[in-house]
Amino acid sequence: MTSPTDRPIRIGVQLQPQHAPRYSHLRDALRRCEDIGVDVAFNWDHFFPLYGDPDGPHYECWTMLGAWAEQTSRIEIGALVSCNSYRNPELLADMARTVDHISGGRLLLGIGSGWKKKDYDEYGYEFGTAGSRLDDLAEAMPRIEARLGKLNPQPLRDIPILIGGGGERKTLRLVAEYADIWHSFSDRDSYPRKAEILARHCADVGRDPAVIERAAEAKGSGLDSLLEEADALTGLGISMLTVGVNGPDYDLTQAEALCRWRDRRA
Repeated sequence: MTSPTDRPIRIGVQLQPQHAPRYSHLRDALRRCEDIGVDVAFNWDHFFPLYGDPDGPHYECWTMLGAWAEQTSRIEIGALVSCNSYRNPELLADMARTVDHISGGRLLLGIGSGWKKKDYDEYGYEFGTAGSRLDDLAEAMPRIEARLGKLNPQPLRDIPILIGGGGERKTLRLVAEYADIWHSFSDRDSYPRKAEILARHCADVGRDPAVIERAAEAKGSGLDSLLEEADALTGLGISMLTVGVNGPDYDLTQAEALCRWRDRRA
């Protein structure tokens, strides 16, 4: 059985689909990600910018993933993360299967319960509570799995499920039950506790926690501190390190440094 520390290190870049006045900015950034050796390119599933001008330019998640699937040939793609509230679970499964085929089997299905109230209000979704949104996600996961099993043609592979979040009672239980990849959104200080709680949930559902790939964002004020953080996170068993970059420039300096660091370690 593969343990977390045995996994190859992977570098992910979240190309935040905001503040780019033309889609070509994102298309160029994705091309550069593939050229420098990034392993996974993510976007996010929101309808308005999360920071900067709240009414600035912004693009939709899944339409973009379909374009990314055609544009690329090696890199994996996905949302970090797709909001369960915005699409019927069966429809989301069908969308994921379709993008999986367009990409030749390179989609990661990232999913979470949602949190941005403006998205819900402006697009007419019921916001509910954090608890109700997590309950909705728990109801959606078996429906997504069931629909993926019924689609014709079938996905090209068992599409990896990435669940994002660190809620100790509900989110980590869903990670234990369904996730192939857990993006904890935690740092070196908070991760060990979250991982211990996840292990307990895995024991409750009869699953080996080592089968779940661990992901976290690498942050640093400069490249030296970024790589020091990367060393610390991977020392804890995290094998996918992500960085977020914002439009319109999509500066990949940190991503390129992490790719070189990954290759030196390999």
